[in-house]
Amino acid sequence: MEVIKIEHPHDFTADSFPPLSLALGFFDGVHFGHQKVIESAKQEAELKGLKTAVMTFDPHPSAVLARDIQHVHYITPIKDKAAILKHLGVEYLFIVEFTKVFAELLPQQFVDEYIIALNVKHVVAGFDYTYGRLGKGTMETMPFHSRSAFTQTVVEKQSDGEEKISSTRLRSVLKEGGMEEFSSLTGRFYTTCGEVIHGEKRGSKLGFPTANLGLDQNYLLPATGVYAVRIRIKGIWHHGVCNVGYKPTFHEKQPDQPTVEVHVLDFNGNIYGETVEVEWHKRLRSEQKFNGIEELVSQIHADKRQAEEYFKKKTD
Repeated sequence: MEVIKIEHPHDFTADSFPPLSLALGFFDGVHFGHQKVIESAKQEAELKGLKTAVMTFDPHPSAVLARDIQHVHYITPIKDKAAILKHLGVEYLFIVEFTKVFAELLPQQFVDEYIIALNVKHVVAGFDYTYGRLGKGTMETMPFHSRSAFTQTVVEKQSDGEEKISSTRLRSVLKEGGMEEFSSLTGRFYTTCGEVIHGEKRGSKLGFPTANLGLDQNYLLPATGVYAVRIRIKGIWHHGVCNVGYKPTFHEKQPDQPTVEVHVLDFNGNIYGETVEVEWHKRLRSEQKFNGIEELVSQIHADKRQAEEYFKKKTD
């Protein structure tokens, strides 16, 4: 997959790329609704002899345009999104830097400069996709703005039951710790990557050494609690128990940031400085404050047994 980062204004021309079938969207989470858009673009590419492309934007528009700008957390930060799109068979990925100047483009300017100028011959987007200043461009206006240079496909709302599959829904699911539902909406487990860093080292003293993860601050963390996870260390997957939270048993005052630490089952080794990937499978319980160390250790044993039983059932 070729990754093309675009800053506005750009100087690409139609000669820069082969004829493309382009999927348009932000695609945070790359859920089944997004996958339908991308699959439609792939099908059109095969029918018309085009290459499959995706255009996404970075950062999220709300990080640039919101009046009360806050740090935006992503289900799939741009690096993770790119890896998923590559796995889905995308051949060209355009990452457009979203700025206030870019956001001021009129709908016709956006189509001229970011679709026609990139040699796009077919566009696919969801029914609610908007483009141009104030989102004035819609999939209903796209045929007019196309100047007959490309055709388009509109993907209708994708639902799970009666509820729309959306990034907003995925965020809500993660904030509730609903890992099974996340998988049902995306076809994969939620994953996060981070470097193993030095922590408070309480786990080792309790007999449960943990890998403390320094996660990219762009990740949207699941609800606090204890999870059955898999962790990939040096390319090899291991089972584990992960705690994400503020460790109220040890902290009277809640820290500013939650910690993420994984007790890796059946593993010994120094992995400080290693970049690892955590695959979140099931929330075992919520975070709680214990009356003492003995009560905490007893619960950790129970968490470990529950995680082992979970993975045993998955392999049986």
